[in-house]
Amino acid sequence: MLHDRGQQVAVVSSGAIAAGRRHLGLTGRELRLEEKQAAAATGQIILAHAWQEALEPHGITVAQVLVTLDDTEERRRHLNARSTLNQLLSLGALPLINENDTVATEEIRYGDNDRLAARVAAMISAEVLILLSDIDGMYEADPRRVPDAEHIPEVREITARIEAMAGAAPEGYSSGGMITKVQAARIALGAGCHMVLTEGHSRHAVSKLLDGGRCTWFLSSANPRTARKRWIAGSLKPRGELVIDAGAARALKRGGSLLPAGVVSVGGRFERGDLVTVRDPDGAEIGRGLSAYSAADAARIAGHKTGEIEAILGYRGRDELIHRDDLALD
Repeated sequence: MLHDRGQQVAVVSSGAIAAGRRHLGLTGRELRLEEKQAAAATGQIILAHAWQEALEPHGITVAQVLVTLDDTEERRRHLNARSTLNQLLSLGALPLINENDTVATEEIRYGDNDRLAARVAAMISAEVLILLSDIDGMYEADPRRVPDAEHIPEVREITARIEAMAGAAPEGYSSGGMITKVQAARIALGAGCHMVLTEGHSRHAVSKLLDGGRCTWFLSSANPRTARKRWIAGSLKPRGELVIDAGAARALKRGGSLLPAGVVSVGGRFERGDLVTVRDPDGAEIGRGLSAYSAADAARIAGHKTGEIEAILGYRGRDELIHRDDLALD
């Protein structure tokens, strides 16, 4: 439905370990860590096939992407994953995202899809994160224990009071519960992404949500682009600098990206994904951004046209040295 409306959709899906353990006959007991990883390796294929089978009649291509929390936090891996996901979305594919349980250990024991989904939403600058759960929103108390608990339709800030309402995860839900959903909301709102929590067990849950079904909206005061640029401008320490010519400076102020042709000199030691300072011909700082190239490669392509990158470096990287979405101007 969302795809038919021209909206880009990515899905974070669980179930790999559960599907795999049945296929391998590992049922009826608690699994050891290596058994969980083996089950995940088998189950990921089953899960991806199920999604592919369900969406193929609608003409939707499914692409499996396996990540760990480290992939969303470490800058170079974050940039690589972000580029891949955005490319898939631009091609009309639906990224099917799951935690890479076959190599992760900490995540299997303590991870949860709520926070993973929020981190992915932040990574791709999503506008809305939809969490489908076994409950139709947030309540002032657990409605399973307090039947007349009041439903909360809207949250604009994650306060201590909201966190207290979430409480601890119920017994048997050690890696989930309302508390992880509130933690996910904090991540999403910080990235300028709205989040909505609603019940997902019934058929056509998203359609019901769009038709006004009961839910809780967590509303961000910023938008994804503003939040990302704010993070770039104030949360990282620059590893190097790029001095650009007057033409490139004008292009950036008009909202353009920084192309290699506009770079006069490269300073510092940085890698792909590191933060660099951008200076005008007079040496004044005009912004900061995440470099798509290392210092060594940036120095080699500085002053050259985009079409020359492959011949110079031996590989075809991004056209932009700093994409406009990864640039925060002063």
